Amino acid sequence: MTLEEAFANDGPFSVAFPGYKLRQPQLEMAQAVAKAIDEHGQLIAEAGTGTGKTFAYLVPALLSGGKTIVSTGTKTLQDQLFNRDIPSVRDVLKVPVTVALLKGRSNYVCHYHLERAEHEGRFMRREDVVDLQKVKRYAASTQSGDKASCQGVPEDAPIWSHVTSTRDNCLGQDCPSHKECFVLKARREAQEADVVVVNHHLFFADVWLRDEGAGELLPACNTVIFDEAHQLPEVASLFFGDTLTSGQVVELARDARAEALVVAKDFIELPNAAEALEKAAKDVRLVFKEPLRLPQHELKERFGGFFTQLSVMQDKLKTVAQLLAKQAERAEGLEKCQQRASEMLTLLDHWLEEDSKDTVHWIDVTQHSFLLHVTPLNIADLFQKQINMNPRAWIFASATLAVNNQFTHFQHELGLWKAETATWDSPFDYKQQAVLYVPQDMPSPNTPGYTQAVVEKAWPLLQSTQGHAFLLFTSLKAMCEAHELVLEKLKDANLDWPVFLQGTTSRTELLDQFRRAPNAILVASQTFWEGIDVRGEQLSLVVIDKLPFSPPDDPVLSARMEQITKAGRSPFMDYQLPNATITLKQGAGRLIRDETDIGILMIADTRLVEKQYGKMIWRSLPPMFRSRELANVQKFYAVKQAEKMQQGIEHSGDEA
Repeated sequence: MTLEEAFANDGPFSVAFPGYKLRQPQLEMAQAVAKAIDEHGQLIAEAGTGTGKTFAYLVPALLSGGKTIVSTGTKTLQDQLFNRDIPSVRDVLKVPVTVALLKGRSNYVCHYHLERAEHEGRFMRREDVVDLQKVKRYAASTQSGDKASCQGVPEDAPIWSHVTSTRDNCLGQDCPSHKECFVLKARREAQEADVVVVNHHLFFADVWLRDEGAGELLPACNTVIFDEAHQLPEVASLFFGDTLTSGQVVELARDARAEALVVAKDFIELPNAAEALEKAAKDVRLVFKEPLRLPQHELKERFGGFFTQLSVMQDKLKTVAQLLAKQAERAEGLEKCQQRASEMLTLLDHWLEEDSKDTVHWIDVTQHSFLLHVTPLNIADLFQKQINMNPRAWIFASATLAVNNQFTHFQHELGLWKAETATWDSPFDYKQQAVLYVPQDMPSPNTPGYTQAVVEKAWPLLQSTQGHAFLLFTSLKAMCEAHELVLEKLKDANLDWPVFLQGTTSRTELLDQFRRAPNAILVASQTFWEGIDVRGEQLSLVVIDKLPFSPPDDPVLSARMEQITKAGRSPFMDYQLPNATITLKQGAGRLIRDETDIGILMIADTRLVEKQYGKMIWRSLPPMFRSRELANVQKFYAVKQAEKMQQGIEHSGDEA
């Protein structure tokens, strides 16, 4: 079957999907993907929302007959591809391909750790005990062991850290439950399948870097397709660097103590040393009063006590490593702990070295933990080296990769200078479906009253759309302030509309609640800027507070900007502006998800229209009707609502 036959108006998709029509951009993208597969080439493809890019890359991939890895930016899309999209295309094309879903090991129940958790009973809450029994029943009946399918236990429930394994604490072939292992079962299925669906984090950690034994996938495949490819530079930077977390140290201490109490009860020194290590790791975090991100050299200037505490932790870690080495022969668990301790000492030594011209050493202090990172400043050479190792096709697809129709930024980030590039615009009639509103008389984005001004400007629009809105902010502080302000507005107006706040429950649960609730308003930060699909009237307004420039004090960004400056280029024009443009395109893309959707996009930051660089971002956004007058925006929405309602009445009459 040719691509033209597959996508034709009278082709197999027209039979499977009533109302199907050939979309020329979709066919053209499919042809470009097929060409890259045939030639073992590289293709960077931006396909606007509604183009049908998923089918555009799946059809040629499934027809090619070779092994394909599809990597996604989110688990949501990963599950959608495996459960819905790939089976649909396979059935329509009638091709006998096998499909496997592969996730990171923390997504699968571990028989060994489940049994150990039940035996030790180290739980903080009564709910954990209830969840443990649900997981136990699930593990006895499931074929996959995927925690996403465990009914009644949220994916972010604390119990999962007790009943899943990590790269550090997996016993491998020495595990008593090795034959029943869900992770190994998923990997065997992936190695045998024609199409394997992974996510970017797993692709780099497992498949590309071959850290955990799934590296057999890559040599065997003919095609690698990255969907949501705009996330790749950030993910790749993470995995090409090194990270040591306080959580890893605490987990090692607890595992060493637990193993010692079971198989080395006579060796009291080890549990005592493990307790001292856990306390030392927590003491490092207590040096900081609040979350922050700092490069190593600034830590020396501002937090001298940090290095004193870190030295204490290092000494305690060395002690635990030495004690474990003496006992390692007594049990596989102790030997594994000893290996982990040695690796952590190596990582810590690496982090304590000073920055090189190619890396930045920095700390990320969160609410309860800290992470020590060594991050490469330029991953292009590393990425290219991996790509050139074996001849195969590499497809990079997203709705947001270009800046002003140019792919220079993305190509520079990953070194993809030889790649073919192509853009297909969205088929949606944006000028008729949406209005972009940049309000007048807004204060500077850096002034104290800015968030209040954003809510004031958004309030008339919230009344026009009767809620049904996403309010997206570039910082958690602004998000929380806006949430309080919106609640006050609703109270003053005597409106009982539900307002959901990011962080109060899982992203999936928040979205489900938003979709079900009438007049819903969701207040969120950048977690909700991408990977969200809410169609129809339920989402009629998207408000974005600022142009999403990364904070200039971010350690990695600062180091990259310095490197770009030394190379004689502009860090703002060549790095910050393209990144902000791509992120803003993602946020704007939440509004129109279907050819019948209508809505308002409000971007409160007047730099979009008043600054010269803002015009580049402006040109990169979908071609919506644009206005700075509130009355025009409200009129546009009211007219489009009336037209849509009239069309609905006429359609109902036709059916009758």
